[in-house]
Formats: sequence, structure tokens, C-alpha cells
Amino acid sequence: MKYEFIDQHRNEHTVLKMCVVLGVSKSGFYEYKKRKNNSETERKKHERLLREAIRVSFYESKEVYGSPRVHADLVAQGFTVSIKTVANYMRDMGLQAKQPKRSRSTTQSNHHYKTYKNHINQDFKVESPNEIWTTDITYIPTLEGFVFLNVIIDLYSRRVISYRVDDHMKVNLTTEALQDAMNNRQPEPGLIHHSDRGSQYCAHAYTEILLNQEAIISMSRKGNPYDNACAESFFGSMKTEMPTLIFGSKVDAIDEVHDYIVFYNRRRRHSALDYMTPEEYEWAN
Repeated sequence: MKYEFIDQHRNEHTVLKMCVVLGVSKSGFYEYKKRKNNSETERKKHERLLREAIRVSFYESKEVYGSPRVHADLVAQGFTVSIKTVANYMRDMGLQAKQPKRSRSTTQSNHHYKTYKNHINQDFKVESPNEIWTTDITYIPTLEGFVFLNVIIDLYSRRVISYRVDDHMKVNLTTEALQDAMNNRQPEPGLIHHSDRGSQYCAHAYTEILLNQEAIISMSRKGNPYDNACAESFFGSMKTEMPTLIFGSKVDAIDEVHDYIVFYNRRRRHSALDYMTPEEYEWAN
């Protein structure tokens, strides 16, 4: 394009001379420059807004979102941008997601209760809500001692549908969470409930709730954490993404667990859910 050529060589020749030689008007060249400058301003504005949206998404995610999840946030906000561009910007801005940590086992499998066979065998694909629930317990350290968290997760949406936090691992830690889940979700007979072989899940008080609901009881093989990988993954993410490793008090830990589960269900995007949140996935499907 002639105007582009003039712009590139304006330090070597006068604009007027090049316009005459190329047979174009001087006013036309300056109109071209005006449009070009406005265009560059729009690009810079878009880049500024994009960087700002990336930063907000990253920090609102508690610094756990990598480029795919940040990209999903931006698309939901109406941005047209590639994952590669988001990744480049994040690298340039020094935004790096935290990596999940492996959760240590709290399973107490030395007991006299009946155990049950594994009905899911690491097949975590679920077609509808209330088809498979999985549950597990983890500990959270505080300066006042440990608190213990029991969660029940619907594998369809990865949503935490019920939980309990207390300073013990007695059977009511699990039975109260299970009864809440039953009351809130009202599952049909045939629900598969999967856990490890811990005494809290094998106890009569717990299995009786499941059997009365005509649920199928499924348990991991002994010493195989991969049989309950989704619950393990949740705990690994939670312990990485909560703001502190050791809380000052048990009350502080319980409050933070509650806040995290709200964030996890409503805000945290999952690659297994097409980068939707658990609540979005349930509503959309």
C-alpha cells in the first residue's frame, strides 16, 4: 500500500515529495495515519483490558487457575482470545498456578465391621446426578490440634453436596453428613456410594442409612488410594488453595473450610466439566 510505504520511509524523504512521486494526496496520507493511530490505540486498550481480566480471574481463583481455566473465564466474559495468548500473557505477568498436594490418608481399616466390594473400579464417568457419590476424610492442622473434614461429592458434577468438620473422627462425623446429603438430594434406589474401608464408613450406623435408601455400597480396595481418586483430588486441591497451612484455631480452620467449599462449588472451574464450575455443570445439564 502506498500510504504504508510513505510512512515507512518518511525519515528518508519528505511526505510531500513521496506523495507527488506516488500520485497520492498529502491529505489522504494524514487521514491514513489518523486511522492507523486510532487502531493502535484500540489494540492497546484491548490488551490492557485483557491483562486486567486475566489478573482478576487468577487472583479470584485463589491463584490456582492456569491458562485453560483463565481462558474459560475470559470467554464467559465475552473476550475472543486463544488459550495460547492467555498463557503468554500469564507467563509475561508472572502468574503461575499453585500445584495440588497429595493428601495423607486418615483411613482406619483395622476394625471388625463388614466391608464391601468395589463397584466402580476407577471408572469415574457418570451420566446423571445422584448416580455415584464418593466420600472421604482428611485432617487440617491448627495450633489447637487437628480438625477433620468429611465430604460427600457427587461424581457427576464434582460438587460437594454435604460435609462436616469437627475435632474428632467418630462415626457421627460421617453419618450426619450422609443424612444431610440424603435429605437434600433425595436419591433414587440404586445410588452407588463409594468410600474407603475406614471404620466410619463400615459402621452399622452408617451402612444402615445407605441400605435403608436402597443404595449400593462400594468400597476401595485396601491400600489403593486411586480407587477414590476424585475425593483425593479434592483434598489435594483444597490444601493447596487454602491461604494457610496451619490455622491459629479450630474455629478459623472450620470457617476457612466453609469458604473454600463455597468457592469450589460456585467458582472453581474443572477441566473434567468442560471448564464449568460444579454448580454451572448441574444447571446446564
